[in-house]
Amino acid sequence: MALCEAASSLYWPRVLLFGDSITQFSFQQGGWGASLADKLVRKCDVLNRGFSGYNTRWAKIILPRLIKKGTSLDSPVAVTIFFGANDSALKDENPKQHVPLDEYVANLKSMVRYLKSVDVPEHRIVLISPPPLCEAAWERECLAQGCKLNRLNLVVGEYAGACLQVARDCGTDVLDLWTLMQKDSQDFSSFLSDGLHLSPEGNEFLFSHLWPLIEKKVSSLPLLLPYWRDVAEAKPELSLLGDGDH
Repeated sequence: MALCEAASSLYWPRVLLFGDSITQFSFQQGGWGASLADKLVRKCDVLNRGFSGYNTRWAKIILPRLIKKGTSLDSPVAVTIFFGANDSALKDENPKQHVPLDEYVANLKSMVRYLKSVDVPEHRIVLISPPPLCEAAWERECLAQGCKLNRLNLVVGEYAGACLQVARDCGTDVLDLWTLMQKDSQDFSSFLSDGLHLSPEGNEFLFSHLWPLIEKKVSSLPLLLPYWRDVAEAKPELSLLGDGDH
C-alpha cells in the first residue's frame, strides 16, 4: 500500500473567532487574531469569522452556517464571540445596526445555547465585550461620512455590562474590554484607530488579556508533527506518519 494511503489523517484542532469588524480586521499586521494564530502555530488553526458591520441579530442567523454538529474532532477547542460595537449604535442615528439591549442579551444567550447544542460546551467559549468608544474621534469619522455621531460611550458601556451578565448566566469566560481599557481613568484613545476600531496598541492590549483565557483551553494541545531534528533520518515515515509521534 502506498505511504499516503497508509497514513492516517492528521487531526488539526481549531479556534473560531466570531465577531464583527474588530474580529474581521484582527488578521491584519499586528492584529490580535494574527497574534493568536502565531502563538498557536502547529498546535491548532485559528479561523477568522469576523463580519464587518454585523450585529448579534444577524450573527445569530449565520452561526449555524459556520459550525454544525459533527464528530468530536470537528468541535472547536475554543470560540470567541465578540459583538456589541454595532448593536450599541444609537437607534435614531443608525437604526440598521442598532439592536435593543434586551435583544442583544437574548441573542448572545441564543448563540451560547446553539454552540452547546453542537458540542461546544460553555468552558470553551469566551465572550468579549465591545471596547470603549472615543466619541470625539468617532464623531470626526461620522461627520466625514455625512452623518451625526451615532454611538455614545455610556451606551456602549451598557452593552458591555450586559455581555458580562450573559457570561455569568451562561457560565462562559468573558473579557471585559470596555472596563479594562478605561481602568484607573486612563486615556484609552491610543487603543483605538478611529474612535471605534482597534489601533496596533489596542490589538496588543486585547491579545494580552485574551491569551490567558485561551491558553487554559489549549494548554494540553501538543506540537503537531515532530521537531525537524527528531525526524528519523533513514526512515522519515516512521516519524511523520500515524499520529506524528516517533
